[in-house]
Amino acid sequence: MSGLIIARTREELNAARGDSTVSFVPTMGALHDGHVQLLKHARPLGEILVASIFVNPTQFAPGEDFESYPRTFDADLERCADAGVDVVFAPAVETMYPSGLVDTVTVDPGPLGTILEGAARPTHFRGVLTVVAKLFGHVRPDVAVFGEKDYQQLVLIRQMSRELALGVEIVGCPTVREADGLAMSSRNGYLSADERTKAAAISAALRAGVSAGPNGADAVLAAAHAVLTGADITPDYVALTDPELGAAVPGEEARLLVAARVGTPRLIDNTALTLGA
Repeated sequence: MSGLIIARTREELNAARGDSTVSFVPTMGALHDGHVQLLKHARPLGEILVASIFVNPTQFAPGEDFESYPRTFDADLERCADAGVDVVFAPAVETMYPSGLVDTVTVDPGPLGTILEGAARPTHFRGVLTVVAKLFGHVRPDVAVFGEKDYQQLVLIRQMSRELALGVEIVGCPTVREADGLAMSSRNGYLSADERTKAAAISAALRAGVSAGPNGADAVLAAAHAVLTGADITPDYVALTDPELGAAVPGEEARLLVAARVGTPRLIDNTALTLGA
């Protein structure tokens, strides 16, 4: 890890970055190959590449897996170094929330934060946007890279950066998948062997939806539901939207999004497709 700088404070970040342009990848650690692809995607976008490792408490609701969320800091540093990261920002909770978790200023995600994932996890996106805004304030990146697997998050962060004039270009990186199509996620490690096999049906449902795209919205949703039903998976939602999470328009690009529990873990995935006119 020769040359990798670990910064815990804004002052240490400022010293490490100087006047260089900065590309940035925020993470909660437990890095896998999907994160590595984000880092590699971001590497040429700035003179300095910063990755953050911070398990953000405000995006977990009571009863979710904050305490058990995997924390693999030493292994994460190795992956960061191998991917060409210059600086890892690993702040304490007190650094990110100096007024405390309850009294902190927060970012309201607006109407788009109340649908899909926001309906299932009402406080989630407030916590996500709040911590991303704080990270942007500390790191001061020119470009930030996020994965398309968390598609609603990507749309909301783009909206926040634009509407709050944060001056950060938001770049989406395609979802990285296992050989059977399952989207890579830190939560995949919670799956048993049988659940892991079953979970592959989520991406299979997306592929079925894409194949049905020329036949229209009803056909897309029916095809996706059929695959999930065949795998004995009851989804939280199967939704078809436009790229900005509004109503899908026939003849134009659309987004098919799925969320489902397989055992205890709640998995999400999505894909682009074109609807028949």
